Amino acid sequence: MKISSNFDAGSIEIVSFEQFDDIQLKIPRDNAAEFAQWFYFRLQGAAYQNCVLKFLNAGETAYPQGWEDYQMMASYDRINWFRVPVSFDGQVMTVEHVPLANSIYYAYFEPYSWEQHLNLIGQAQGSGLCQVSDLGSSIEGRDLNLLTIGHEVESDLKIWVIARQHPGETMAEWFVEGFLNRLLDPQDPTSRALLDRATFYVVPNMNPDGSVRGNLRTNAVGANLNREWAEPTRERSPEVFNVRQKMLETGVDLFLDIHGDEALPYVFVAGTEGVPSYNERIAKLENDFKYHFRLASPDFQDEEGYEKDAAGQANMTLATSWVGDTFKCLAYTLEMPFKDNANLPDDDYGWSGQRSLRLGEAILTPIYSVVGNLRD
Repeated sequence: MKISSNFDAGSIEIVSFEQFDDIQLKIPRDNAAEFAQWFYFRLQGAAYQNCVLKFLNAGETAYPQGWEDYQMMASYDRINWFRVPVSFDGQVMTVEHVPLANSIYYAYFEPYSWEQHLNLIGQAQGSGLCQVSDLGSSIEGRDLNLLTIGHEVESDLKIWVIARQHPGETMAEWFVEGFLNRLLDPQDPTSRALLDRATFYVVPNMNPDGSVRGNLRTNAVGANLNREWAEPTRERSPEVFNVRQKMLETGVDLFLDIHGDEALPYVFVAGTEGVPSYNERIAKLENDFKYHFRLASPDFQDEEGYEKDAAGQANMTLATSWVGDTFKCLAYTLEMPFKDNANLPDDDYGWSGQRSLRLGEAILTPIYSVVGNLRD
């Protein structure tokens, strides 16, 4: 029997694995921060054995409530993922599973590898509708790429979509894949109508280093990028610094920041109610957007989510707050679950990469619904 994690985004700490029915593990922290939640590893040599995996420090992780009603993801080929039931006693998370092959992978959520990311960029460029540009490098020298789709004329609306500020929230890049698939489809009438009026700027992966390292929330030096937007620096958060500089060049009329939430089993959005510039125009745009999003996808709802900020109480270090206030635009953080969607559960797969992808396709509809009113 062997456990390994020496691969892209792999992350696990082995305490003891001498017996199939007592495999003791710990969930590692981010490489330069205290956040611990992401895991991804391979188990070999346990075919048809009743394996009991115990995550000893689950109750001490960043979001222990994330293990309540959670099911772990597993795959034999890293293409087809399914859910495995777990139990959680408040401290230890226990998984009892019989692998049907000698090699199996377990993960917190369906991974989105760096190779997939590079393939996504290549496929987008190959559409003939997308230009790929380099915004700079991450702390460890990985490319930070921007995809630009549209005519780039001054009169175009400027729509920005970013994902994976928190690298362990891999559903965000699955979402972007679906979003790009539809936006770059020349036979899709919604896409064609949008590209007649808007230029899209898309950053599929804001945190390359954290993604490869298997971090949950931070980059290579421990910066939580979604707390860096007020005063980013080239030394600590070049990813945010470079994207923000480009935004200041292009302007922003609509901004979407794509995330995953560990605890809440819903798809929801968080807006800019607490920023100084929030007004009735933005409130109406928010309501119109949410109304058409519900029509476009039954996975989306607006009853459960984060508590709205009081007027003037927004955290201005967050991307959505800084962008929404700086450009006086409609700005949303979109959250998807690590668990299942409680409003539309799937016992076999829960929330998955494919459901995230479909949600990315669906969001073109609410964007289209508000595009005519994004500017005064």
